[in-house]
Amino acid sequence: MSSTALVNAETLRWARAGDALTLDPHAQNEGPTHTVRHQMYEPLLVRDVTGAFEPALATEWAPSESDPNVWVFKLREGVKFHGGEEFTAEDVVFSFERAKQPNSDMKELIGSIVEVRAVDDYTVELVTDGPNPILPSNLTNLFMMDKGWSEANNTTNVQDFEGGEITYATTHANGTGPYILQSREPDVKTVMTRNENYWGRDQFPMQVSEIIYTPIQNPATRVAALLSGEVNFLQDPTVQDLGRIDAAPGLVVKQAPQNRVIFFGMNNGAADIEADNIEGANPLSDVRVRKAMAMAINRDAIKQVVMRGQSKPAGMIAPPFVNGWTAEMDAESSTDLNTAKALMAEAGYGDGFSLRLDCPNDRYINDEAICQAAVGMLGQIGVKVNLNAQPKAQHFPLITDGKTDFYMLGWGVPTYDSEYIFNFLVHGRESDIGTWNGTGFDNDEVDAKIKSLASNTDLAARNADIASIWRVVQDEQLYIPIHHQVLNWAMGDGVGIAVDAEDQPKVKYFTMN
Repeated sequence: MSSTALVNAETLRWARAGDALTLDPHAQNEGPTHTVRHQMYEPLLVRDVTGAFEPALATEWAPSESDPNVWVFKLREGVKFHGGEEFTAEDVVFSFERAKQPNSDMKELIGSIVEVRAVDDYTVELVTDGPNPILPSNLTNLFMMDKGWSEANNTTNVQDFEGGEITYATTHANGTGPYILQSREPDVKTVMTRNENYWGRDQFPMQVSEIIYTPIQNPATRVAALLSGEVNFLQDPTVQDLGRIDAAPGLVVKQAPQNRVIFFGMNNGAADIEADNIEGANPLSDVRVRKAMAMAINRDAIKQVVMRGQSKPAGMIAPPFVNGWTAEMDAESSTDLNTAKALMAEAGYGDGFSLRLDCPNDRYINDEAICQAAVGMLGQIGVKVNLNAQPKAQHFPLITDGKTDFYMLGWGVPTYDSEYIFNFLVHGRESDIGTWNGTGFDNDEVDAKIKSLASNTDLAARNADIASIWRVVQDEQLYIPIHHQVLNWAMGDGVGIAVDAEDQPKVKYFTMN
């Protein structure tokens, strides 16, 4: 079938490397997982392609005039879930309480919320532990569920994803969103159809009547599917094929900077680690070793050879979109093999050591190839790396369960604020915070500053605290920044959509000509 025929149809045949990890709205805070769920579920508010807030299930929100610790949300009236149930404040209270459960991967985002109150059917108050001036920024991926449906299907508890649990909410959905789930075969195909009763049916283009979402892990196969017309929207085309795709009749490539950084994490907190050949010691606990490893990485070579120019070398793990990012810190990573070797010798590892690098092979642009390049670069300073590349469904639990000592991770920041990075990646690991911090870093003074960010209404003082936390992250070399991703979407020339810096296409905005 030709690509022209497909784009003239109302079916969006959408492919990318990986699938949603689960449909449970609160089980995983992961980009592709959110993206699939955004078609079926909705939060109170979202960001548009420019990063500006846009009303979703809430029509307005503001701090309470009488209590600085309260945010008041007015809910959209007349909204129904796919099953016909009415959306009310009761569902909002239920969804927030569910998202705060121990198994939820969203709990860090709403950790400052101590109570959720239904004032009436269409008014909700979120009570925070101290004023929280940026609370709405944390809610753009916090999806609302129907309380009755969840109770009827025994899904009031969040799926234990890391424990391998499967629940009804894992493969079924009942949201208020623009598309209704028809079938779900994990890692094979997910089919959704247009919700003709959607509250925004006349506000958005809604020209796609059917979505067929197909994860295709093999890069060549993904591109071949696009070129043959089997697919008419490819979210992650391979960088080496961008020219060929753009030159193909009926196809276009659209590009934008992405709100995401790719980096390596290192376990510096353990006295000894399993993945190395050094008995009774952890070479990664020495900051000189961490800095040497960072200096061994040639980011310009990765940009030119691996990414074909489609990346921007990074010196910190915050994208330029984020409050707290500075050009000075982002320029701090440099390649210096001589200094790196001297630091290794000074730390007592002049003869090097071996180490396992855990890497995904279906999540980030050229993720495994980046890891392969890093293996050779680190070998130049005596760090002999054994690469363990596997799908993200197996890779991510290694980080969240503390079973990896050296790993690749990418991080986008939907809140556009450094607090989001600190809560997940810098704060010491606790039951409700620091869940993606695989570095073992745990500093009480830093943790106290991070927690204060949620309630500090003096923005100048807050930004000063953010800068001081970043200085610790940089000086301790908690992570090895690699690059900021450049985002490319490839599609039939009749598919109309602007590239979203979050890499989160929302199909209700698509046009099909």
